Amino acid sequence: MAPDLADLIDPSHAALVTQECQRGVIGDLAALPQLAEAARSSGAIDNMGLLVRAARDAGVPVVHCLARHRADRRGGNTNARLFSAMAKMPDALRQGTESVALIPEIGAEASDIVLTRYHGLGPMHDTGLDSVLRNLGVSTVVGVGVSLNVGMIDFAFDAVNSGYRFVLPADACAGVPTEYADAVVEHTLALVATVVTAADVIRVWTGLDPL
Repeated sequence: MAPDLADLIDPSHAALVTQECQRGVIGDLAALPQLAEAARSSGAIDNMGLLVRAARDAGVPVVHCLARHRADRRGGNTNARLFSAMAKMPDALRQGTESVALIPEIGAEASDIVLTRYHGLGPMHDTGLDSVLRNLGVSTVVGVGVSLNVGMIDFAFDAVNSGYRFVLPADACAGVPTEYADAVVEHTLALVATVVTAADVIRVWTGLDPL
């Protein structure tokens, strides 16, 4: 029997983790404008903001996972086509630039934890996220962000492989094309994660329906 959502995401053992919700990914400085447009037009960005605020109000830890690279790209991946494509855009997610910053709809409060990585496809592997979550007493990860093409798949699989339950508010995530992203949620992520809406999570954490 599937666990009750209220028990699954109880603030005593849940955390909200955002994945690459950055200006250089889905914001005004996006290196991949199609992904940014999908995130905005689908309402995913608005839902990310609602979830972050609800988590903070409910005392749920909020952890932001950011990607960045050095100007010389030392220490970063070069072993996939995705990395080669990003290397052709030298200012995209370069540390010290505004492209690395969180989108303003999310921002970062003093209570939030911000982690960054130089390498990898997702936020769990060798980034400190696993240790941070365990130190917080977290057993359920509520994951939002991009992309449903790569990063969120990697995130969900790594979290499950590490022993966490993974909750995916699918309308607070995005991928391209939209039809493919929807299929990934239905046919892949739904097999390993509890797929919900942002409103479902907000109702549990606040007792209110989001506007």
